[in-house]
Amino acid sequence: MTSFRVGIDSYCLNPLRLDPFAVLEWVQAAGGEGVQFSEVHPAPGCPLDEGMLRELAADARAREMYLEWGGGQHVPFDTATWTPKDIADLNRRAAEEACVLGARVVRSCSGGFFRWHDDAPSTEELLDAMGRALEPQRAVFEDLGVTLALELHFEFTTFELARLFARVGAEPGGWLGICLDTFNVLPLLEDPVLATERVLPWVVATHVKDGVVSLDTDGLLTFPTAVGKGGIDLPAILGRLATLPHPVHLSVEDHGGSFRTPFFAHDFRARFPDLDAEDLTRLVAAVQRDGPRMAEGELHVTDRADWPALCQERTRRDLTALRGLVASLDEHAS
Repeated sequence: MTSFRVGIDSYCLNPLRLDPFAVLEWVQAAGGEGVQFSEVHPAPGCPLDEGMLRELAADARAREMYLEWGGGQHVPFDTATWTPKDIADLNRRAAEEACVLGARVVRSCSGGFFRWHDDAPSTEELLDAMGRALEPQRAVFEDLGVTLALELHFEFTTFELARLFARVGAEPGGWLGICLDTFNVLPLLEDPVLATERVLPWVVATHVKDGVVSLDTDGLLTFPTAVGKGGIDLPAILGRLATLPHPVHLSVEDHGGSFRTPFFAHDFRARFPDLDAEDLTRLVAAVQRDGPRMAEGELHVTDRADWPALCQERTRRDLTALRGLVASLDEHAS
């Protein structure tokens, strides 16, 4: 039997600007079992301090819900100007907040699409800087019993992150881990199942997101869909996660929008030195599978401007669909 608990990332409901207690209430009413907080909108007169965090932890315990925290960063630069940035204090604060909450995971997100821009440092420069910045922070996370979970977020491929973890001596189950976003690897030309396998031992948190791949004269087009409606092999990914020796919560993250990868530009493809033939073969197969469904209007991009009106109903459907996938996996495992 799996030990999956199903919840959401608060980003799903971000347009509603619910306070964290209201988010917990909403998720419980929708049948969810926990929340990964990407952002927090405190109620008026209720600052984000230790007292509020303790109240939030008590509320989650009373509802028997898991909590995971955000606020971490792993790229030691201001990504607007590429000037160096000290991220140690930010990460210490996020880890201390997580510790108060009883959360064992701090999700780290530092932007993305760096190699889409010519003025950004090279990927290897960024990885070197990350290693130098993160390694001295190890003791902070170990002392607090918290893992900094680097989200797969249009920044670095799983090949590159695996090398980074080896470089800083990050063992699975330790101070540094992965927040597996099942969709975000697609714009980086990785197959979601193969990407999962490459970083599986370090996965400590998730963003479960379905999606679609299309190819046209402008390159690769990818966009999220409701869980179960896209082409990502979520059952296969959950099966991989079920083999881990530690529990991993399944947090839905859904939103509108689409992403472009200039796949046909040779100079751009050269920025992915680990580009793998098996990943590309699977991406081509996904294009062939999803293309007819798009042509028939079954699949389409959800405009970001439309997401505020859609977010509640679609997130409810996502939770129901993901619980169904978990139930099916449990049934086959029993």
